[in-house]
Amino acid sequence: MKLMSSNQQLNFPAGFLWGAGTSSYQVEGNIKNDWSEWEKSKKRKKQLEKAGLVEKYGYENFICGRACDHYNRYEEDFDIAKSLGHNAHRFSIEWARIEPEEGAFDKKEIEHYQEVIKTLRKRNLEPFVTLWHFTNPIWLKNGWLNEKAVFYFTRYVEKIVSELGEDVKFWITINEPITYTLWMYVEKKLIYNELSLIKCAKQILVLCKAHKEAYKSIKKIDHNSQIGIVNNNNYFSQLIGWCPFEWSIAKSLDYLKNKWLFNRIKNYQDFIGLNYYREIKIDPTLGLFNKQEKNDMGWLISPKGLYYVLMDLKKYKKPIYITENGIPDKTDEKRKKFIKDHLYYTWKAIQDGTDIKGYLNWSLLDNFEWAEGFWPRFGLVEIDYRTMERRIRKSAYEYAEICKNNSL
Repeated sequence: MKLMSSNQQLNFPAGFLWGAGTSSYQVEGNIKNDWSEWEKSKKRKKQLEKAGLVEKYGYENFICGRACDHYNRYEEDFDIAKSLGHNAHRFSIEWARIEPEEGAFDKKEIEHYQEVIKTLRKRNLEPFVTLWHFTNPIWLKNGWLNEKAVFYFTRYVEKIVSELGEDVKFWITINEPITYTLWMYVEKKLIYNELSLIKCAKQILVLCKAHKEAYKSIKKIDHNSQIGIVNNNNYFSQLIGWCPFEWSIAKSLDYLKNKWLFNRIKNYQDFIGLNYYREIKIDPTLGLFNKQEKNDMGWLISPKGLYYVLMDLKKYKKPIYITENGIPDKTDEKRKKFIKDHLYYTWKAIQDGTDIKGYLNWSLLDNFEWAEGFWPRFGLVEIDYRTMERRIRKSAYEYAEICKNNSL
């Protein structure tokens, strides 16, 4: 499979959606939730110091604070998105803002998100609204392992959809439930910093149940809503293609990370939300013989891997929206090629029968990248965190031409 030549023009289907995404905690600023409490805790600071990260980046790198001040600057940011030819935008609603105390909904915050959606609509940007993106209200003790978590989440979803649903077609219930849980209970890089395979399995099951209940509730409120969940699928490969040991590990991880969730909820989704960033190679040499290009975070760049992941999702016979695909690239030297190469393989998957309806780059803005803090730079738009000045990167203009022409 060869990449396109410089004189080819590859057209995307009519009505294809183009844009970028954000999530509330990563860009809005001044949010009080379980993450904001954890990042300031002694346990978190000790973890950072032990890893040498405070010395390397400074403690302030890991405190979200005002983030990008998107909460107050969303109109400016959506003007930028519109100027770049986007016709869709993904964002998330912050549960902790909506329900700061259990059972008490904040009317002012609901009205804020109503204005956010109206602002997108005025600019002809189709909203993709994520209802949960990694953060919980402080009152939800034990997070998703709280025995009433599904009830609480469903109640919150019903409130949001009832209040905001008139102007929203696409709802994303939960972002990356497996990745979130692995971070928490396997990689120990998120919130509870605990190794527990039992809690890992239990939480994933709870998140699946929460999605199903949310799906049913949204359909009762608006049967025409399009509802999906988002999974972060990786392309798993082997260093030595014929090695049975590597093959069995790659296949097992592919099933657990990429297939299990969609199999579990296949009757409770109208579309598939795909986040794709990288290839994970089963490599006993720990990269000694692998010279594949990497991004700023050390992830393998693999545009062709996106093709394989998309073709694998074809069997579900659901529309697919690429809800995140991006690169941390501070110098902006690799982003242009990254976007074009991944879009080539998106186009190729469409030609080969996969029903792909849209592409949302991650992300519109540089943002607070969770456990990594502020240093990774994913944005089409660069943020000066001292002044909050926005600067559109050169690669964003290249992506804009693709969006405006609906072709590569």
